[in-house]
Amino acid sequence: MTTTKPLVKAFFDKRTCSVQYVVSDPDTRKCAIIDPVLDYDEKSGCTATWNADALLAYIKEQGLELQWILDTHPHADHFSAANYLKSKTGAPTAIGEKVVEVQKLWKDFYNWPDFPADGSQWDKLFAHGETFSLGNIPARVLFSPGHTLASITYVIGDAAFIHDTIFMPDSGTARADFPGGSASQLYRSIMEILSLPDETPLFVGHDYQPGGREPLWETTVAEQKASNSHISKCSSEAEFVELREARDRTLPMPKLILHALQVNINGGRLPEPEANGRRYLKIPLDLLTGANWG
Repeated sequence: MTTTKPLVKAFFDKRTCSVQYVVSDPDTRKCAIIDPVLDYDEKSGCTATWNADALLAYIKEQGLELQWILDTHPHADHFSAANYLKSKTGAPTAIGEKVVEVQKLWKDFYNWPDFPADGSQWDKLFAHGETFSLGNIPARVLFSPGHTLASITYVIGDAAFIHDTIFMPDSGTARADFPGGSASQLYRSIMEILSLPDETPLFVGHDYQPGGREPLWETTVAEQKASNSHISKCSSEAEFVELREARDRTLPMPKLILHALQVNINGGRLPEPEANGRRYLKIPLDLLTGANWG
């Protein structure tokens, strides 16, 4: 009988507090990578592939076959390694179809009139409710906007990969103040995720280790309902929106948001080299006004 329980291996990136996953079907040995990180040091401007290479090494060691390279949304706090991994493996890349809305927004911010905001940078754009498979394990996609315009959740077998919508219970929920974000939409996305069976394992996209505890990334629907520090305090969408927006007003922007979006709306591709052979990032000044400077 085909199992519906995937094997999940997490890789925690200390620099960005991001969690990357290799999710595999134990029957067919086929796997997917979710939210891979391309290493970037904003102080020196240097890039590296340490995180991505660790994922590939694990896949090789375990005798797995990479079937999908999946991103949940265009990340604001790290570069996606999707394009690098595709260049190494040939596996198809995918993201949610609403990424085109994020592309349209940010191509204007970066003043890139010729940038193709059509999602063609990925091999597959998933629609809400669309199904696919990981080996023999059925999978489906939930459109989960709020944190970004394009955020999606991957439900693979009995597990859900919920990106930055909900964190571990002691860390609450994702911010909703990025361009295109919405606390109301975030609340509705959370409620859809929490309508999954109580025992559903939920795998988060970040862990900021409150109180200095060890990093954690797996929780359940039941645990989130009972003890999430934001959700359990709110009995309505209006209460949640008030709490979330008040919290967001105190937060500085992620230090890499302007660095990362120009890479991530392009499927993880770094800028093309200029005439001297060097690549350059473009940083718009005075764009994200009103944010807490931290």
